[in-house]
Amino acid sequence: MKKIVIALTAIALAAGACTKLDVTPESQYIDTNFPKTAADYQALIGPIYTQLASRYAIEYFRMQELTTDEVILPGRDGNYDDGGQYRQHHNHTYTPDHANVKDVWEWGYGAINTCNRVLSNIASSTLAETDPIRVNAIAEVKAMRALFYFFMMDLYGNVPIVDTFPVLELPKTKPRAEVFQYIESSLKSVVKNLPVKNANNATLTYGHPTQAMVYALLAKMYINAEVYTGAKRNTEAVAMCDSVIANTQYKLDASYASVFAPDNGPNISETIFAIPYDALQLDGNQFTRHAFMAYLWPKYGVPSNLSISISTTPEFHDKFNLPGDERNDTWLIGKQYNWDGTPFTIKIKKKDLDASFTGTNTDTVWQLEITKPIIMTGKKPFDVGNDYLARCMGVRSIKYYPDKSTTAATRMSGNDMPIFRLADIYLMKAEAIMRGAAATTVNGELQDELTLLNKVRARAKAPLATSVTLDELLDERGRELHWENWRRNDLIRFGKYEVEYPIPGDVATSGYTPGMNKDIRRRIFPIPTSERKLNANLDQNPGY
Repeated sequence: MKKIVIALTAIALAAGACTKLDVTPESQYIDTNFPKTAADYQALIGPIYTQLASRYAIEYFRMQELTTDEVILPGRDGNYDDGGQYRQHHNHTYTPDHANVKDVWEWGYGAINTCNRVLSNIASSTLAETDPIRVNAIAEVKAMRALFYFFMMDLYGNVPIVDTFPVLELPKTKPRAEVFQYIESSLKSVVKNLPVKNANNATLTYGHPTQAMVYALLAKMYINAEVYTGAKRNTEAVAMCDSVIANTQYKLDASYASVFAPDNGPNISETIFAIPYDALQLDGNQFTRHAFMAYLWPKYGVPSNLSISISTTPEFHDKFNLPGDERNDTWLIGKQYNWDGTPFTIKIKKKDLDASFTGTNTDTVWQLEITKPIIMTGKKPFDVGNDYLARCMGVRSIKYYPDKSTTAATRMSGNDMPIFRLADIYLMKAEAIMRGAAATTVNGELQDELTLLNKVRARAKAPLATSVTLDELLDERGRELHWENWRRNDLIRFGKYEVEYPIPGDVATSGYTPGMNKDIRRRIFPIPTSERKLNANLDQNPGY
């Protein structure tokens, strides 16, 4: 099996007679014997990973990607509008009552609470405090808690710090810079107690924090430090990148596509930390369900009840313009063909194909064509119409290649989703050097910005660069890391989150992302109304 199946729990309660209601519940697991073994600790920690998987590729993805040029989810004659929540992302008009704003806050702090509960359970264990099993488990949980705090800090900016279980006092909002320092301190305190990936433990460490995962997260924090704290930390970003690169177990895989394929997993050598999704045992991966062109299901062998909703913008797809670049093949565009080269066709009524058709509504055979322009009708906000021509507007993604194991019931897939990988490390180091840090030598190689950029390009079979600007580096990050939940983070750091992209033929709005709102305070999301009703100590972010 290519997956590591993450246990939900190992605690089994003893059965009691259902006719005798006053029986005291008993369990073979009590404070004096659980957790004790390495298996006990992994069972205790398991729910943290289940929580991570549950929303990272769905609601969290929407907040990080629908707010940018990478992803668009237009209405189709009212379908897929869902109360306007997606166009609010596109236009940066999200509010404290936005569904994703609320759900992702609950997801993040639910996970932080789970981490705190697990640490409380470990604290009551009879296993010696110096026992390596206990020490390593505490490091693992604290690293995961720091990761969730990073997600919350990046999205919401000023957030409370909660590190106890149970919570005895309603927490207060902390400044973003203070949260940054808390995460940094937490990671530095545990890194040496985490495993180092080697040739013998690649499978065991996959999907779990390692020292490289901590270095990658610190690099991400330092490259964004000016946004988060007002102070540049580019030299530290390079140092953290070098700490990852120095471990030669991490190397770019020969095939870009393999990194995101349904059978990816511990076999991918560039993965630093990923979520090991499984269509049957750990769902949460939405890409085959929402990003794939559903009408092509017979060709790809996936269920028929998929969506047609998510695509990318013409402006973003224009960045995939390097000849020979394998990353160009991660998109579906133009007329579609069967594997044998024959046209992929659909039998359809002429008016269903084109709502403007006025002749006799007879059947026609149409070769499915995915078109690049996204043309709003103006009849409804952010809506392209609902005939088949409209449904096929927008380039579709197959970066996370359609998984044949996708089930009709959940429509979720088993492609693991990377959070940190080596290509991102190379590009972050290149950027930090371009922003003022010195080039460094790692493993006997002097690595400047061009060397690092061209490592990424060479793997993609793209032409090597002879020079690079920051804008070109941002485009390279878009090509390499699209749909990996980093675009919003990147655009904010590069000062381009408010860049407006017009849609050809759009008569409903003045533009695209962000369309109607260029307020830079929208670079962080509001604190949900529901949370502030429960806790008056939570201050709302400016501008909401």
